[in-house]
Order: sequence, then structure tokens, then C-alpha cells
Amino acid sequence: MSNNIKILAIESSCDETAAAVVVNGREVLSNIIASQIPVHREYGGVVPEIASRRHLEAINLVVEQALEDAGVEFAELDAIAVTYGPGLVGALLVGVSYAKALAFALNKPLIAVNHWHGHIAAIRIEHQLPSRYLALVVSGSHSGLLIDGESQQFLGSSRDDAAGEAFDKIARALGLPYPGGPEIEKAAARGNRDYYHFPRAFLEEKSYDFSFSGLKSSVLNYLNRRRMQGDAPCTDEIDHIAAASQEAIVDVLAAKALAAALQYQLNTIAVVGGVAANNRLFDILSERTAANNISVIRPSSIYCTDNAAMIGVAAYDKWLSKDFADFTLNASPRLPLVY
Repeated sequence: MSNNIKILAIESSCDETAAAVVVNGREVLSNIIASQIPVHREYGGVVPEIASRRHLEAINLVVEQALEDAGVEFAELDAIAVTYGPGLVGALLVGVSYAKALAFALNKPLIAVNHWHGHIAAIRIEHQLPSRYLALVVSGSHSGLLIDGESQQFLGSSRDDAAGEAFDKIARALGLPYPGGPEIEKAAARGNRDYYHFPRAFLEEKSYDFSFSGLKSSVLNYLNRRRMQGDAPCTDEIDHIAAASQEAIVDVLAAKALAAALQYQLNTIAVVGGVAANNRLFDILSERTAANNISVIRPSSIYCTDNAAMIGVAAYDKWLSKDFADFTLNASPRLPLVY
């Protein structure tokens, strides 16, 4: 058996068709992403049927490009890894079916990866981590806190809208293009985050769960009242609303992450997932943790958003424990974060 374990990883949980070749869970030889953003922007969000069709059209080309960029042949691969959940069921099935067929044809092990575990694993591509650290997982469909490293401890998760979901829904209400998160951040940079004040849901004392549906409803209700009065917000006001909304979201995320790090005496917070690319979240968390000598780290932007390299990193852990899937593997659209 080779000492350099080469895993071809496939990711198709939402609107990116991605493939990567990762060696020993650390070295990314290739990371190819075919984005569908221009297609779905016309509709203001992801259309599941269109996403599935686009995955079918792209997956062969994406895998071939990943192998070519890595300089690796099919025969040199040690395993095939794939995201099997959570996500859009049709989109997931494209990746799962392709990976199963490829693993069968090549007689290679099949590794099933939880999408959230991939996001958490992404931090290991560029960072050396302590034996225990706090992971703040923030994406379009999930927000969560857990202790990771030599052992795992789940602390909290989304009770309703995740942070990224709230960004997207508020952006749509403001008339900003899809994807909403980056557009909210751009508008917020022009606005005054103290011009409006929107509610923060900290939930019951010492809870590490997250709830952003109240914030979303507050913003949408305000906008609806204004429009019913024939007084739609002007461009400057939209920027202020974006800034205040963003502040309400990152305030809660940062407060809970800092509280958890202090309670469990952790000196590193890893922010992962698509919303980890939000600079205001990273800055406010870094500011609040500085006095406590807690370092805040995140992956590069390319590894924050959906990609296959993170799936290859997470898959290597399963390779080491010989945790392989069989060919009954199916998509699991509501797969939970819990380890």
C-alpha cells in the first residue's frame, strides 16, 4: 500500500459541482469548482431541478480536469470520496451515483462524507491545530458550535434559520442579487451599522444554539411596512439595513463563540463554512478574543465555500479507520452535523 494516499473527492450538495485530488488529507493537488451562480442568480436563489441538471452536465468534465491538474490517473487513486448529505437531494444523488459507479469500476474503496465535517476539515488544509479547539460552523443552511480535535463535543446548532440563510433571505428582500451573503457584506461596507437596530436572539442563558428567524422576520416586516406605506427604502437606506442586519448576525455568532471558548478553556477558534468568508464576522470575533489570548483562524475563501478539497481532507480520516461505504449508499439530504 502506498504511503501517499490519493483520494478523489466529489462535492455536489448544492450549486457547485466540484472535484479534488487530495494526498494524505493535507496536500491538495487539484481543486476544481464549476459554479452555477450565474444560472441561479436570474431566479434569486437555487432552483433544485436546474441544479441537478447542471451537475449532470458538469461532473464528468470537472472530475477529468481535477485528475489532469493533479497529474494523476484513475488507476493511481486509492479511494473515491463523496458528499452524501446534507443538501439538495437531487444534487447529492448526482455526486453519490457518480462516485459509486466510479468506485465500482475501479474497484476502489468508497468513502461517504458529511458535508459539515468537510467544512470543519477545511481548516486543516492551511493551519496546524491544537489538540482541542472550538469550531464555529457557519454556512447557508447551518450554524453550529462544537469542540473538535482529539475528541469531539457538540455544543449547539441552528434551531431555525442559519446565519447564511438569514443573509440570503434579507438580501432577497432588499433586492440584492444571489448569493446574498457577499452582497450584504458589500452593501454593509457602504452603510452605517448603527443607523438601525435589529434584535439579537441569544436564547436561554448559556445556550449555544442559534436562532436567526426573528432577526429575518424583523427586517422583512420593517421593509413590508415601508413598502405598504409607499415609502420604499432608498439606496443609502438599503446599505444601512444591510449593515445593521449583518451586525445583528455576527454579534450573536461572535458572542456565543467567545463564551464557549472561555467556558471550555480553548485558545483557538476556527471559523468554517461559507459565512466564514465574511470579514466583519472575522474582525469582530478577533477583536473580542484578543484580550483573552484566543486566536481566530479561518480557511482561505476558496475553502470556506463549497469545494471538494475539504471533502478529501475529511475522507482521509475515514481512510485511516477503514470506514468505507458500500454500494447501498444513498443521499441523505437532512444529515445532521453531530459526529
